[in-house]
Amino acid sequence: MRVAIYGRVSTIGKGQDVENQARLLREYCSDNNFEIVAEITENISGGKKADERKGMKELFSLCHRKKVDMVLFFALDRLSRRGVRDTLDILSYFDGCGVKWHSYSEPYLSTACGGVFSEALISILAALAKQEKQRISERVTAALAKKKAQGVKLGRPITADKEKVIELRNNGLSLAAIAKELNISKSRVFQLCN
Repeated sequence: MRVAIYGRVSTIGKGQDVENQARLLREYCSDNNFEIVAEITENISGGKKADERKGMKELFSLCHRKKVDMVLFFALDRLSRRGVRDTLDILSYFDGCGVKWHSYSEPYLSTACGGVFSEALISILAALAKQEKQRISERVTAALAKKKAQGVKLGRPITADKEKVIELRNNGLSLAAIAKELNISKSRVFQLCN
């Protein structure tokens, strides 16, 4: 069986390494005498739409061109964290191309199982993955609020001296000339002047 393995992590570092997933998926293929025809891994949020993810588009292309018989992924939440509809759309795309799919860490989620029970589990797990994404967002927002309360300056670092920009503008320089002189964008000069 020709297999494409797919792995995804949201962040680099912090204990996440897409290679950990890929290694286990390779071992699974070896144990089952599957031929790996593609290894697709990406570092991108599962909250992004499938068509915004280069790796997912490559996977869809392989399925569409009938280059694989099965897609093997580490877990359902590695495919998507956008909720039930998006997750089911991805799996339905595989099905529509005649490509089987299998979750390594959730072996009960596989086209080999099929049936209503499998679809119900997928719906529940996809909803949980979306909920986890929302909790992550809430934790980040809370951490940023805490930093702000502690007096930590958030946002981009200051890239230009406002007084210098205004001084140059008062001396008759154009926005473009100021931008060139200070090595900043023209829009940033405009913002600082207003």
